[in-house]
Amino acid sequence: MNYQAAVFDMDGLLLDTERVCQQAFRDACISLSLPMLEEVYLGIIGCNAEGIKEVICNGYGADLDYEALRVEWMGRYHPIVEQQAIPVKEGVIALLNYLKAQQIPIAVATSTHKELAITKLKLAGLLEYFEQISAGCEVTHGKPSPEIFLLAAKRLNTLPQQCLAFEDSSNGVRAAMAAGMQVYHVPDLVRPSDDIIALGHTISDSLTDALDHLKARNN
Repeated sequence: MNYQAAVFDMDGLLLDTERVCQQAFRDACISLSLPMLEEVYLGIIGCNAEGIKEVICNGYGADLDYEALRVEWMGRYHPIVEQQAIPVKEGVIALLNYLKAQQIPIAVATSTHKELAITKLKLAGLLEYFEQISAGCEVTHGKPSPEIFLLAAKRLNTLPQQCLAFEDSSNGVRAAMAAGMQVYHVPDLVRPSDDIIALGHTISDSLTDALDHLKARNN
């Protein structure tokens, strides 16, 4: 395996934020007397703000007051992630240290707004590992478009084909694959469907397993 850089998603991969966000959405639905449509919610994972709005509005229908829901939802989510260190997922530190020891530059490609992403990474003690952060607010098309991964590769001065990409969501996997990267998929809330599995990338149960696989291929 030939690689010169690595690009990581953030939420659900580096940080265990997806469950926090899901609970905040559930509580917002209760507050507004809306049903918790689990499948609709899971469809937003990996999307940027525009994509999230589209999925939720399509799922809940024309009668939904999306702005009211968003205010309730983010009003529960942001106070947590802006003030508390979210737990780091299994294997993150070991994998980042392994790449650093190889002098591999590392970036984040996240659908989250850049300022919030920086805050989350700083609180979790991870910010120093990353040379670059590319965020959903910096691209026109969110995942599954490859745009954010192409931006991350450009900022690392590396061809996409020479980048490892680590993702937890199906949208993110599609984006990284479309960019031409070598993809490790570590599912979080959503298990990969048959059409995602058929893409032929590496699927691991954790970043610990992904690191073991990477070491084996490098030997």
